[in-house]
Amino acid sequence: MAGHIVTVLGAKGGVGKSVLAGNLAFAFSLENRQKTLLLDFDVHSYGDQSVITGMKSPKTLKDLSEFNGAIEPRTLNTFATSHKSGVSYISLPKDPMESSQIEAENLSKFLKAAKQLYPVTVIDGGSEINELLIKALEYSTLVLFVVTPDLLAINQSRKFYSDLLTMLIPKDMIQFVFNKVQKNHPVSPDFASKQIGRTVFSSILRDDSNCALGLSRSSSVLLLNKSAPFSDGLLKLVRRIKSKNVFKTLERLNRPKPKTLQKAVVLNGGGTTKNFHHRENNKWTLLKQRVLRALVEEMDLQNKKIDDDPKSQVILREKTKKKVVEILGKEETRGIVNGRDEMNQLVKEILDEALGLGPLEDLLADNSISEIMVVGPDKIYYEQNGKNKLSDVTFTSDKQVLRVIEKIVYPIGRRIDEKTPYVDARLPDGSRVHAIIPPCAIDGCTITIRKFPENRLSYKDLIKFGTMTQEMADFIRVAVEGKKNVVVSGGTGSGKTTLVNVLGGFIPSNERIITCEDSAELDLPQEHVVRLETRPPNLEGDGEISIRTLVKQTLRMKPDRIIVGECRGGEALDMLQAMNTGHDGSMTTVHSNSPRDAINRLETLVQYAEAGISPKAIKEIIASAIHLIIQQARLEDGSRKIISITEVGGLQGDIVTLQDIFVFKHEGIDNKGKVKGKFQATGFIPKFVEDLEKKGYKIPRGIFKNKD
Repeated sequence: MAGHIVTVLGAKGGVGKSVLAGNLAFAFSLENRQKTLLLDFDVHSYGDQSVITGMKSPKTLKDLSEFNGAIEPRTLNTFATSHKSGVSYISLPKDPMESSQIEAENLSKFLKAAKQLYPVTVIDGGSEINELLIKALEYSTLVLFVVTPDLLAINQSRKFYSDLLTMLIPKDMIQFVFNKVQKNHPVSPDFASKQIGRTVFSSILRDDSNCALGLSRSSSVLLLNKSAPFSDGLLKLVRRIKSKNVFKTLERLNRPKPKTLQKAVVLNGGGTTKNFHHRENNKWTLLKQRVLRALVEEMDLQNKKIDDDPKSQVILREKTKKKVVEILGKEETRGIVNGRDEMNQLVKEILDEALGLGPLEDLLADNSISEIMVVGPDKIYYEQNGKNKLSDVTFTSDKQVLRVIEKIVYPIGRRIDEKTPYVDARLPDGSRVHAIIPPCAIDGCTITIRKFPENRLSYKDLIKFGTMTQEMADFIRVAVEGKKNVVVSGGTGSGKTTLVNVLGGFIPSNERIITCEDSAELDLPQEHVVRLETRPPNLEGDGEISIRTLVKQTLRMKPDRIIVGECRGGEALDMLQAMNTGHDGSMTTVHSNSPRDAINRLETLVQYAEAGISPKAIKEIIASAIHLIIQQARLEDGSRKIISITEVGGLQGDIVTLQDIFVFKHEGIDNKGKVKGKFQATGFIPKFVEDLEKKGYKIPRGIFKNKD
């Protein structure tokens, strides 16, 4: 009959996780009178289990991971040490560098054999998600999560528990053990259950004297005093597991496949096996992580909100830099940091991670980079001159990526977690950020940052970039000033928002403009601008404020112009109605590949409003509301161009008529990979030109003719 593996976890140090795990092995052995195996997987405990149990194995887990022979009782005796009580034990190397070099994948064969050779195997799993813990969870039947009557421990346990669920670990497989329980303590097991969201499976009374005695004698507490409160609690835990048939029940649960488990990791230690040692075992990285931990503890940077004031930021950075140098002075850096340049680089990396966005800081500072795309901890791409390139910099772990996401979303009141694993946000400079985390993002936390230029682009810049011609710019300026309603159409990354910013700059400064966006990106030059932003629902699912709600609110705010960042739902109907009822000169964007597609998409979006409007009536609303569709595209060479400016002519039968005014004629690609082509006027003069001229606008007919 196959045995079972029990992995013991704790969210932070001080909860008694290692002492409990070591003594639990003896409790199983004494209560069931069967052999039990104890394994130490906690790479940060530096061999504490040897002190707790008084047992020292002849070989270590590292030796076992390098063993290529068959795992059988006789060969296992060469690795494990056995106690007369029936407990066998294999330790970790005392040297943390040796522990970090263990090939976790090579332990698969051993863990399979352990389940055949021992009725119960207890693993001290540590307090962080890493490759060893992932391997333990792959073969575990039960996970015991140790928590104590400590608010910080409960808070971190809740987060750790959420991370385990995100890894697709079955909920029932994780059971909480409330350790160090004190009578009449305000933080009771019931309180902990409510905070964590799970009923405590078992409680163990605080027993400092007997636990201290066990440690001082390097012996199991159960062997010294079987009736001690701590011993009694562990024996009751084992009996409950047995009486409730916990192992038999949990065997029927569907567990994630090993590849899925690896990919679904949200926090530290994640990523793929092939990259684990490159990231986690590098001496430079380990040194940096130690300094960061010390820095967070000494300066309380974990929950500290960074002041937006530039002077305050400079002062904080200098103060933090002094502390980093002080901490590094206490570390052994020989052989890791060679010379002043490397020391400066190390200090910079630590400061960037503590106060900024870590490896992304240099990419954000590079004005030639327009977009940054993070795919898990090991792949950071960026767009430069319209081309995607792979960066040399990486994150140390998925946990670091998640910390960066949380730093971005926290100041603007957004959240990202297991319940809502995606978020739209913005950086202080207005750059757009989208992030999505596992289980939705299979390869790790993903971040996409659309950078905004340091200086606001003008129509002259777009002419210089070849996005449009002077004639096109002149025509668009008159149309916007003359309060013609504009829809900017284009695909993702085609430059729609940038173009709307330029169009907004044409609006007279004496008009009141109200913008509605999912994340505030528009940066208009006028003073009288009201910026509105959506809000996601709270943890209870309430309080959501959608784009449609904001558009409705703008109608009560006396706007001269309404600008909707993007129509992607029922707000399209409200926007079109506003354009038709006195809010001329409004504009929005839609995702579509041509002006005709833009009309079709708007028809579909209006139906999302569920207003019961007939298709013919929808077409009539669109035809009367929209005057111009400006089609933006990103071409093969990465350049962005306005490929057409189209007038909406009205409705003929069931068809919304469209007439191109300017188009970009694609002529191929040259030997340097650049798109060849030219802008052309079609010769068509828009119907609304005469109306604008009656209002006093001078529109030279020459702009509608091609130059020779």
